[in-house]
Amino acid sequence: MNPSSAPVPSANPASLSALPDFDPRAVPVVGVDGHLPAVPVQAQTPQALRARFAHPPVWTPEVVLEKKFMHREPAHASVLVPIVLREQPMVLLTERTAHLSTHSGQVAFPGGRADPEDVSTSDTALREAEEEVGLARRFVEVLGVLPTYVTGSSFIITPVVALVQPDCVLHPNPYEVADVFEVPLAFLLNPAHHQRHVFEWQGVHREWFSMPYQDGTKNRFIWGATAGMLRNFYRFMQA
Repeated sequence: MNPSSAPVPSANPASLSALPDFDPRAVPVVGVDGHLPAVPVQAQTPQALRARFAHPPVWTPEVVLEKKFMHREPAHASVLVPIVLREQPMVLLTERTAHLSTHSGQVAFPGGRADPEDVSTSDTALREAEEEVGLARRFVEVLGVLPTYVTGSSFIITPVVALVQPDCVLHPNPYEVADVFEVPLAFLLNPAHHQRHVFEWQGVHREWFSMPYQDGTKNRFIWGATAGMLRNFYRFMQA
């Protein structure tokens, strides 16, 4: 799928809250992008990732703006895309608690709203990651940022990509985080695992990516904004 025909993914089920028992897993898969090349494993080493961000290619993000479903003042936010430097690089993700007012129960990156005291988008991501999952800054090496991603609820999100030392100790905030888990970076950068969904609701055509990952006995359903930002990361790495 080329950028000009890219889908606009729905960020979260709040956009479809008028439907009872909406389950994004039940929305039909209209395609899987197995025809696209995976990012080579040699491009996923710490040295290669540092070089990529130090000398970024000319590229175009594929998904940057969702169809609006909520009228509210735009709010800036940042998320950390934490690549844990294990023998196989892993991306750290969270499952949000079910009682939260936004994005409840979803797979997400650590992150949140910018505070006036934050000096940069990276500072926001690092602060939020420490508050949310207890990831101390001394374990984190920021590589750079990806283009902003605007959700249907008017959050303007900056994804901050970083390397994380494997000996980091996490202390998830139980109010916000139900679970913390890791997915191989190679899995996420292989479009054979990128599913595309289509859904019609109240006359609006909505599309989004998902990247389901079987984590032992748990099926981690990565979709919406998180999957959209990962898709952009794939495009950045493959350009």
